[in-house]
Amino acid sequence: MSQGPRSGLAAVSSALLAMSRHLEVRDVLKTIVASARELLDAQYAALGVPDDHGGFAQFVVDGVSDEQWKAIGPLPRQHGILAAMLHEARPERLADVRKDPRFEGWPSAHPDMVDFLGLPIRDGDEVIGALFLANKNCPKPEGSCGFTEEDEDLLSILAQHAAIALTNARLYERSRELTIAEERSRLAHELHDAVSQKLFSLRLTAQAAAALVDRDPSRAKGELHQVAVLAAEAADELRAAVVELRPAALDEDGLTATLRTQIQVLDRAHTARVTFAARNFRALPASQEEAMLRVAQEALHNALRHSGAEHVDVILDRRGSGAVLRVTDDGSGFEPKATRRAGRHLGLVSMRDRTSGVGGTLTVESAPGKGTTIEMEVPGG
Repeated sequence: MSQGPRSGLAAVSSALLAMSRHLEVRDVLKTIVASARELLDAQYAALGVPDDHGGFAQFVVDGVSDEQWKAIGPLPRQHGILAAMLHEARPERLADVRKDPRFEGWPSAHPDMVDFLGLPIRDGDEVIGALFLANKNCPKPEGSCGFTEEDEDLLSILAQHAAIALTNARLYERSRELTIAEERSRLAHELHDAVSQKLFSLRLTAQAAAALVDRDPSRAKGELHQVAVLAAEAADELRAAVVELRPAALDEDGLTATLRTQIQVLDRAHTARVTFAARNFRALPASQEEAMLRVAQEALHNALRHSGAEHVDVILDRRGSGAVLRVTDDGSGFEPKATRRAGRHLGLVSMRDRTSGVGGTLTVESAPGKGTTIEMEVPGG
């Protein structure tokens, strides 16, 4: 490399350390692609993970704007040079990818790519991805490739470690999926037991009210009140169980978009004004984003159901490499240290558990008649 071997080794070391910090597959893919593009000083980089149907299960790019990426259209299929890297499993270094006989073109919105370096990512004998770079940022004599043999060797080292990082991330996600499956099974049993009991009590109480309505209206009224209490308890237990399940929107859209959508719905559904703002927020590890979403949901539920607030403001802000979530309402407020029961009723214990579980801190500021501010800070990845 032109900067010399010491800076080259330092760059490789930084790239490998960056890959090792992430456990989510999507985060690992993004880090590999960004590291490869920076390391080899290319204009574009991409990494595709094949599916079993001739396409790509995941395809991550770096150097292409979000607008460009949307304009390009659907993910590519396994054809042309990509197919060669996946099926022939050998490096490809080309002076002009457009002149290669295997080249099959690209969509009209696709950026123009000339010199090209690509290679497969292997896990043993299995090809688990295709990593490629295009348009080396350097002078290129007519008909020559800007990418060198040294670049190819360097990318090969990166790809070997990328395979390890990607395999570890996949194992982590499979382990988490098993945990989620076990948790869903546990929740199903809890739902069956708790809600079935509540519904049984509801039915008996309603039958009692129906039997009393003519001969003892006063007692019937009391039984109907109990029906309302039991129904509310059943609804609360259902809500507590359902919020434990990770929403698909968070995986697909990220925390900012998911929160914005949910808050827009709450703003329409309640008389209180509910607003949302995101300031310089950047994506966090999935576990932290999920915890922040759950804390936001719990805080919003408290503000809208219990505080009598007229305004609730939610702010998502960047702080260092991490982020801060702040939920503020102008409701009745409470004394945070007054009783353990109040804390449990408002979900403060759950919010603190979720926050500490991802290495964050939770601060609650409130006083009777002064509203409430709940702030959650997480360190980032």
